[in-house]
Amino acid sequence: MPDVTINVIKIFTLGTLSFILAFWLAPALIHFLYKYRLWRKEVREKSIDGKEVPLFKKFHGEDETRVPRFGGLLIWLSALILAVFFFLLSKTNIWWFEKLNFLSRSQTWLPFFALIAASLVGLTDDILQIFGKGKYIGGGLRLRYRLILVALIGLIGGWWFYSKLGHTTLHIPGNGDFFIGLWYIPFFILVTMATYSGGVIDGLDGLAGGIFASIFATFGGIALFQNQIDLAAFCAVISGAILAFLWFNIPPARFYMGETGILGLCCALTVVAFLTDSVLVLPIIAILLVLESGSVILQIVSRKIFHKKIFLAAPIHHHFEAKGWPHYKITMRFWVIGIVAAIIGVAIRLLG
Repeated sequence: MPDVTINVIKIFTLGTLSFILAFWLAPALIHFLYKYRLWRKEVREKSIDGKEVPLFKKFHGEDETRVPRFGGLLIWLSALILAVFFFLLSKTNIWWFEKLNFLSRSQTWLPFFALIAASLVGLTDDILQIFGKGKYIGGGLRLRYRLILVALIGLIGGWWFYSKLGHTTLHIPGNGDFFIGLWYIPFFILVTMATYSGGVIDGLDGLAGGIFASIFATFGGIALFQNQIDLAAFCAVISGAILAFLWFNIPPARFYMGETGILGLCCALTVVAFLTDSVLVLPIIAILLVLESGSVILQIVSRKIFHKKIFLAAPIHHHFEAKGWPHYKITMRFWVIGIVAAIIGVAIRLLG
């Protein structure tokens, strides 16, 4: 059997197993979350700039006090369990088990570090939201503390890429590599924080899950083209777990992803983009994250400088909600945009 066929089987097998494992774990997690009432006890009252959010409260106030958070646990725990399981089985010297192991120093240690470290920060935030007041947007850890921790994760990642892996260039599709030297580290931090800012997309049932599943599947395809098989398998495992999460997150959602999911996925995505040397097409493949965070920034700047709102509500999916679009229409149209953008991003990345 050709190696390429074996590699494709490995990737799809691990993605499928990840879906099955997460799907099997989900009912137990849901039961636990509802048993201990792990949801916000108070309705969000203010936006990130301290303003009132009447439109948000109109559409989401009651939901936030009845649906548990922590759904992101399902994603990163499933990926971690699967990785450890096949790593241990690979020690048995059975050929197939060795092949299914996708933990490797050169390809998946870094994205796993980013995923777990950031997810634990997000988990802390979610816990504080449940047991603290959490009246400002995001609740839990104050925004400045979350940004500092995300920047620290980005600093560690950037330093590792520069010092240990020797990365000093950025690939410009169709043009070649552009040398940036030591600037690689601050650029890595910037991209990490920018990607995390796109996490505001987690605002409608099924929205974030569908978008992140397509993004990771896309980078899995890019990694496969580059023969980074373990990294492609990592992306497939994440996508499979997200799809299982999505099964229980589509309306009416049984749980929300929470910061433990969003933060972990955003940081892992950053590492994957750098490992595949595809960071310059990340804004295309993840264009919805850009639009979501951009709408928030524009709204805040407009309020501060012109004392006017550009959007009825921000992020932009709440704007369409305020205009009267049904939530399922917003979600599905965003899914379509995300898939088309991913296709365009892959086509551009494969130039040259």
